[in-house]
Amino acid sequence: MPKPTSNLSSSPSNGRPVRMRDVAERAGVGVMTVSRVLNGTAHVADETSARVYRALKDLQYQPNLMARALRGHRSRSIGVIVPYLYDPFFASCAHAISEIAKQHAYTVLLATSDENCATETEAARDLLRRQVEGIVVIPACDGRSHLSDPEFHSIPIVAVDRPVPRSSIDRVLVENQSGAVLATEHLIRHGHRHICFIGLNDKIYTMHARATGYIKAMQAAKLRPECFFNGGDEAATLAFLRYVLARPNPPTAVLAANGLSSRHVLRAIATLDIHVPEEIAFIGFDDFDLADILRPALTVVRQPVQRAGEEAAQLLFNRLEAKSNGPAQKLSLPVELVIRRSCGCHPS
Repeated sequence: MPKPTSNLSSSPSNGRPVRMRDVAERAGVGVMTVSRVLNGTAHVADETSARVYRALKDLQYQPNLMARALRGHRSRSIGVIVPYLYDPFFASCAHAISEIAKQHAYTVLLATSDENCATETEAARDLLRRQVEGIVVIPACDGRSHLSDPEFHSIPIVAVDRPVPRSSIDRVLVENQSGAVLATEHLIRHGHRHICFIGLNDKIYTMHARATGYIKAMQAAKLRPECFFNGGDEAATLAFLRYVLARPNPPTAVLAANGLSSRHVLRAIATLDIHVPEEIAFIGFDDFDLADILRPALTVVRQPVQRAGEEAAQLLFNRLEAKSNGPAQKLSLPVELVIRRSCGCHPS
């Protein structure tokens, strides 16, 4: 018969860190049962495991990683959290991190946040329970990140592609704004005066930075910007392009802000039977494997995705190996405009 659960509050009243014993009391089990659930060293009944996990969540219990390290119990694993894996940028970045981890004889535990901060926080807590030694994260865009909260101060964290707002966490970003300026100015030099920017949610750090660069270049040329921020929705993208292209003075060029919005723009253009670049010029932000063999080949702003993942992982291992104990590192990687044919150029 299970022990009666205690009325323990979500944190000990004396302010001390939550211990395994507190979790055991909350779940109505023994300390060894909690240990078995955490470490997976023996089978525990599903109902009992569920009570333990509820207690872990209620008390926000985190293993004492410092104490484990002093006892020589290093997990030799790191965690990686990305928004989702169907975006080639996120998947490639995670792969690059994994390759660096292999060089250091570390394994990688991968989690996704679905662009939701609450999911991201739970994923990070789960990684701590699995005793990872550090985390590389592409922060979720939905809400305020909790990765700078005290509960995560026990291990190093590195952000890549997007910063963790209002934090001193190491980060590796790319020059999003200057990349959008490059692309927009290139289209303007081709004589385009009506250029649409199509991207995802403008609350996403990268989308906001790229839109800012586009607007900056348009205003510098005394042109009117036009932004559409629902490019992640295929039907909405088609409806928007159908509407603007039917106007008396339609756009003659499109800048798509990432790989997903590029796919939806190109599909919409094909549906509407519009020819690129004769009827509308196109530049996408993010290169991909088939971009150079499509007809026409796509002009893109290429990000150093492999390098971004590698640099983020190396920053983390510098922290783990005590090569860097100073202030937060902030790296900004350059992008390049890869000129093909969709913008109206005819490179050899």
